[in-house]
Amino acid sequence: MLEQLLIFTRGGLILWTCKELGNALKGSPIDTLIRSCLLEERSGAASYNYDASGAAYTLKWTFHNELGLVFVAVYQRILHLLYVDDLLAMLKREFSEIYDPKRTVYDHFDETFRQLRMEAEARAEELKKSKPMTKPVNNNKRLGQVQNVGFEGGNKKKGGSDGGDAKSRKMENGHTNGKISTDETKDVVVTNGKENSSSNIGAFDVNKLQKLRSKGGKKTDTLVNKGSTVDPKKKITKKNRVWDNSPTESKLDFTDPVDQNGDANAVIVAADEGESMMDKEEIVSSESETEEDEEMEDSKMEAKKKGWFSSMFQSIAGKANLEKADLEPALKALKDRLMTKNVAEEIAEKLCESVAASLEGKKLASFTRVSSTVQTAMEEALIRILTPRRSIDILRDVHAAKEQRKPYVVVFVGVNGVGKSTNLAKVAYWLLQHDVSVMMAACDTFRSGAVEQLRTHARRLQIPIFEKGYEKDPAIVAKEAIQEATRNGSDVVLVDTAGRMQDNEPLMRALSKLVNLNSPDLVLFVGEALVGNDAVDQLSKFNQKLADLSTSPNPRLIDGILLTKFDTIDDKVGAALSMVYISGAPVMFVGCGQSYTDLKKLNVKSIVKTLLK
Repeated sequence: MLEQLLIFTRGGLILWTCKELGNALKGSPIDTLIRSCLLEERSGAASYNYDASGAAYTLKWTFHNELGLVFVAVYQRILHLLYVDDLLAMLKREFSEIYDPKRTVYDHFDETFRQLRMEAEARAEELKKSKPMTKPVNNNKRLGQVQNVGFEGGNKKKGGSDGGDAKSRKMENGHTNGKISTDETKDVVVTNGKENSSSNIGAFDVNKLQKLRSKGGKKTDTLVNKGSTVDPKKKITKKNRVWDNSPTESKLDFTDPVDQNGDANAVIVAADEGESMMDKEEIVSSESETEEDEEMEDSKMEAKKKGWFSSMFQSIAGKANLEKADLEPALKALKDRLMTKNVAEEIAEKLCESVAASLEGKKLASFTRVSSTVQTAMEEALIRILTPRRSIDILRDVHAAKEQRKPYVVVFVGVNGVGKSTNLAKVAYWLLQHDVSVMMAACDTFRSGAVEQLRTHARRLQIPIFEKGYEKDPAIVAKEAIQEATRNGSDVVLVDTAGRMQDNEPLMRALSKLVNLNSPDLVLFVGEALVGNDAVDQLSKFNQKLADLSTSPNPRLIDGILLTKFDTIDDKVGAALSMVYISGAPVMFVGCGQSYTDLKKLNVKSIVKTLLK
């Protein structure tokens, strides 16, 4: 049974709802569908599942793109209604005939809906009845006959006759009562080899394999004997390299000695590398020549396929309504282009499906081609996805936390080797330039050298660091660091965590504990800009683990993304799109170099232009 059915415009104006289906929906499935699916360019999906307390709904929808209408049906997921798609198609056809942009009330449409619903239900019943009924008894009999024939054939091949003695059975099985006979096993190998060679052409002889193994073993033994000339009693020591006639150096370790608190004997000079790139505006150039060249090539290809006159006539007159077949060539070329820019295949396919759903049925304007229309629609979709839906002004949030007399806590998470500690130092440098007091928390108690690395950054930036060494609980270390920052009056606490793969259960459990225990203001996922398809797996599993392992009913997930190594990818910027699409979190920082100033904001227009270039 349908729970709700409504028709509304893309602007959000509800034109008609079925009064017969006046059931009160639990939760807000329609709002969630619009926010999480339609606005996020996921409208190419077949359906959307919404879970509320005490109810589970399935939502299906269709568009009338020319009129800008959306038709949505809601029903209980357990029912599996077969007629919903048919009903939505009929509703779309009938309502489009009576739609008037000036009208906002369609009360008389209730009777039309009642007839359409009865018709759709009748069609679904006819489809059920028209399905051929299977006869399991006959099928089982036939299956049994086939199995018996095969079994008898196998016996005939193996045994030769039913009256075989025990010796033949020994040769088949290779043992009697658990005692193995060497003579018999040899015979078995031969017979099995004959049987296999007769039935399977690609089978091999076991005896040959054993001979090859024995030959290989002899060769390895001789090699070991030849090479084993080193005396095990002698201890090999590393010798220093001597350059020309210079005297030899006895000292190889030039690390300055440090005490327990990490204070070095060397003179500390504060790192001042100028203004951070976060505060500089990036200039995006105008339309490039390559785009124009590509458009010219597309137009030539279309002219060749359709003929000069027909293509020219269609561009002047315009096409009546765009169909899926018209969009497929342009969408396929666009999908391939996105994938060459390092966008995950799954994401590229979903985006193309969503663009197709938004364009299907629309009228093509005069003097416009299908490829340019698809390109424009994709550009709008990409800008909508990459533009943050909430404020990402960290400085404003820091000042708000400062007024409440508590530190603003940022936790950096991610897989191994992506540059969490380095980019944490870049963020600290940027915050220091805005007169924000920062404290680092060394909560990577797993990787050797992690605390020393963070200590070096803290010494260069002249900011305090809270550390407890290795093999400690990172959640407790972070908690004590936040308490210390509250006592000292630090504005921001930057928490460094150990790198972990998304499938590492113990480390993911420890990360979930750290996030749940300390309730940070911002959870930043640090990811490489060159990951490609693995970006989807990393982010989705990190979010899934944080949700599954959380003890809170409202678990904390990833709030933002920090993209690293952006200077190494040239035009392969697709990881930014993949990460934002799969998580819904905005890209807050982009790391683009080795120095403290190499941290900038994501320029959405520049990324979209590069993706579609």
